[in-house]
Amino acid sequence: MRIIRVGILLVHALMWTVVIVPKHAMAQNGSSQSLPDQLRGQFKLAKLGTDSTGLRITEVGTVLVLQKGGVLGTPPVSAVVCPSAYQDGNLRGPNGFCKAMIVNIARFLDTGEKVYPLKLEVNVKNEIVSVTFIECDSCNGVNQQSSFRGQVAFHFPKGYLETADASQVMDVINQVLPADNDGGDAQQPQDQQGQDQPQAAQQEQAPPLTIQAGQTIDEVVAALGKPDKLINLGAKQIYLYKDLKVTFLNGKVSDVQ
Repeated sequence: MRIIRVGILLVHALMWTVVIVPKHAMAQNGSSQSLPDQLRGQFKLAKLGTDSTGLRITEVGTVLVLQKGGVLGTPPVSAVVCPSAYQDGNLRGPNGFCKAMIVNIARFLDTGEKVYPLKLEVNVKNEIVSVTFIECDSCNGVNQQSSFRGQVAFHFPKGYLETADASQVMDVINQVLPADNDGGDAQQPQDQQGQDQPQAAQQEQAPPLTIQAGQTIDEVVAALGKPDKLINLGAKQIYLYKDLKVTFLNGKVSDVQ
């Protein structure tokens, strides 16, 4: 009889485990999706590509409108993006060290400029959601392509992102980067617009993306994205992209093929 009772208790314990564990796993944000997945569903990210003329937007994304001044934009030739920080309703510009690296080629983006989101990153540990974006030249009525990039890091109180859902986080993001409600020709890809422009205008392109000796791994990844393959040989690392091989020695570019 004692053995039967022990067996019954084990069965009950297992039944409670089956019920409790899935419920706990789905408790965060009130959804089976993680917060990063929920947030990425709020934006259509633009896609970038390169050709003989340099960097270009191959697929447009959701059009956002910059509502705050103080966001530093960097041109496509720069591998560095200096983030501004937004917290408690205040936007702070990039730190002095990062700003000094690109001071000769960067410019502050204007309030009201329209941009496409490129990347959305969620760092729950540090309570930061970062949005990287690029100018929508056609939306801003710019004839000569500039495609400056910027980034805003949204800082939240300790423990906030562990329980917040996408709508709560978007309420904060929309204070700086709300979606454009005007629409218009903002959704037309730039390469399609170019087909209706004179040949001379089509030839006016941004300078090609440049990878230089001495750049760090983070700078290269910021410009090219994560590699398709990575070969780790200790002090020497090789990042393989679709049509490019970048070799690092002690964390800095030593060769590009």
